[in-house]
Amino acid sequence: MAKAMHPRSTVVIEETHPAAADLRLPKVLAALADPARLLAVRALNRVGESPCTRLQQAAGLTISRSTFSHHQRVLREAGVIQVRVRGSQRILSLRRDDLDACFPGLLDAVLGTAPELIET
Repeated sequence: MAKAMHPRSTVVIEETHPAAADLRLPKVLAALADPARLLAVRALNRVGESPCTRLQQAAGLTISRSTFSHHQRVLREAGVIQVRVRGSQRILSLRRDDLDACFPGLLDAVLGTAPELIET
């Protein structure tokens, strides 16, 4: 639930993120299987922590805000990304440490895949 906060405060929305111990490979793979989500994850890895709108631009996604919001939810619920609220912005970050601890090498393999092998 949202708390009242100072405009520069950052709050992680804990109830929507699975704990590292609860990450499951089928859910992570399903989240990464969609080309738009995969582009977003690759862009997030490249640019680092990013507000939603900047990430959508960095990923080169020409989809509606509501569709991108859906993709964020899938990635968040799978444990691939973390979403924090800072003022009026939603800041996204890749949960690399948790993913690497649970599934060693998976993220490197996904991120290192040649772009031509991602396109559908």
